[in-house]
Amino acid sequence: MVIKCIWEHNWSDTLLYAENCIGAFARGENKEIALSKMPDEIKAYLKWRGESVPEILVPEIVEEKQSELNIADADSDVIFNSEKQPLTKEEYLELKALALKSAEDFLALYNSIPDKDKTCLPKRKTFYGDVPITANEMYEHTKNVNSYYFGEIGVGADNRGTILECRQRGFELLEKQADYLDNKVFDGSYGEQWSLRKVLRRFIWHDRIHAKAMYKMAVNTFGQNSVPNIFEF
Repeated sequence: MVIKCIWEHNWSDTLLYAENCIGAFARGENKEIALSKMPDEIKAYLKWRGESVPEILVPEIVEEKQSELNIADADSDVIFNSEKQPLTKEEYLELKALALKSAEDFLALYNSIPDKDKTCLPKRKTFYGDVPITANEMYEHTKNVNSYYFGEIGVGADNRGTILECRQRGFELLEKQADYLDNKVFDGSYGEQWSLRKVLRRFIWHDRIHAKAMYKMAVNTFGQNSVPNIFEF
């Protein structure tokens, strides 16, 4: 299987996104390190989706975006060329189901953590402020991008309820727009371009970043078998 990768980088710091496994990603201090991580990421991603894993996984860069952002902290503004194309109803329903599964699994992981305010992680700052280090902080940070992501494509969503509830309501509001499958490209905040395809990818990607951090934190804080490995990391 060829993993079609979009390479976003700030000189050496690298984010790789798998175009044909929406939401899968790898980070590295340089392109080579990120490429070496991608096969294991795809194996975990496919297991999480309940799909078979090919014996051979070969990452191949098909698109590049040089950025001035803090790529090392997963700051991103790339929109794939493929994320500017219209959606079929079938594509939309498949990607929506995956984004909702991701939210549901993130919530299950969060709920499994024995003490949501206990952590082994030290405090650290990034471009957006303090890095979330407890389960509660990671959960609230991940949930609260809901209104931001939907808002960038003209959907007045909110962050009330669980991560699954607010995401589901956002999709319901989106689907009231007659032309939502046209996948219009919006000029959003900070000069960044957005589309529905990008929002769907960003939800899954952002969930995976913080689910991985939450799982690793929980294992190191409470013990190896203290929480279920729902995302197959």
